[in-house]
Amino acid sequence: MKNSFSISDLAGEFDVTTRTIRFYEEKGLLNPKREGTRRIYAPADRTKLRLILRGKRLGLSLDESAEIILMYGSPGNNRRQLESLITKIQEKRAELKRQQSDLKVMLKELADAEHKCRRVLDDRLNGEDLS
Repeated sequence: MKNSFSISDLAGEFDVTTRTIRFYEEKGLLNPKREGTRRIYAPADRTKLRLILRGKRLGLSLDESAEIILMYGSPGNNRRQLESLITKIQEKRAELKRQQSDLKVMLKELADAEHKCRRVLDDRLNGEDLS
């Protein structure tokens, strides 16, 4: 594994823009060393970027991801980080299940409304005026 990465290396590997990486740096989540104007990212920064993007895919906010990332490398073999991540995953799953239930209700209501509209159109086409 490489000892350091340029911003272009990370952007290419994770399919994000250099602007995105600089944004995470501004938020204090990534801390590259500098060689003049060149940013040099350590393997820990690469891991943090991977965790940020994983959190994003899981639907975590940047603050939630940051909370977990700040625990990275803490004593206890990252136990606190993993327990926190499990909690966030459970919360996100519960939220998605609530949204799924709401969507099922909305889809049923839309289907019912469409069915009523089609019935009115069919009745009009058959000569019945139901205005």
